[in-house]
Amino acid sequence: MPSVVCNLWKQFQDAGSIERKPEQGRPRATTATEDRYLSIIARRNRGATVSQLSRDLYAATGTRVSRVTVSKRLQETGLFARRPAVCVPLTSTNRRVRLEWCREHRDWSMDHWATVLFTDESRFSLNTDSRRTFTWREPGTRYLPSNVREIDYYGGGGLMVWAGIMLDGRTPLHVFERGTVTGVRYRDEILEPYFAFSGVQLALSSF
Repeated sequence: MPSVVCNLWKQFQDAGSIERKPEQGRPRATTATEDRYLSIIARRNRGATVSQLSRDLYAATGTRVSRVTVSKRLQETGLFARRPAVCVPLTSTNRRVRLEWCREHRDWSMDHWATVLFTDESRFSLNTDSRRTFTWREPGTRYLPSNVREIDYYGGGGLMVWAGIMLDGRTPLHVFERGTVTGVRYRDEILEPYFAFSGVQLALSSF
């Protein structure tokens, strides 16, 4: 069986060159106009699935393409399917109070901040999330408002944990056992055990 080198040498002798001839390849499944349409509808509905986008394209143009083709066309325009950033929605009152707090403390010195403890609670789900959601976005735009999903509810079983940080250290991670975290539980499990005799000022993140 002739080797690759022999074939190249024979091609050079016959044609005087070993350049590969341009290949036709498979015809492109979409036109430039259809590519732009996919990009537009993906930006309008960034949470749409590739199946939805494929159906929308077919309904608008009559062109039926696979999910793989939809993903490739969107990637060519700089759109990639990524998990959305998640945040807790803030009301106008939340924003106003936080801004006032920042303005009141903007001139504090390091000595002032050394007596402040920032705390937060987070809930972690114990169930597998089988309904993964994605958003179509450009690289480097993870935290743009259009790519952030607000959520203030958690389905299924989970547990609540609490922790705090300050300039010279952090608290232990506290796990709330079963049940709702009420004001009484917060006092009994957090305030009294951790801060009854510390004299530390609390800067609660939920204000």
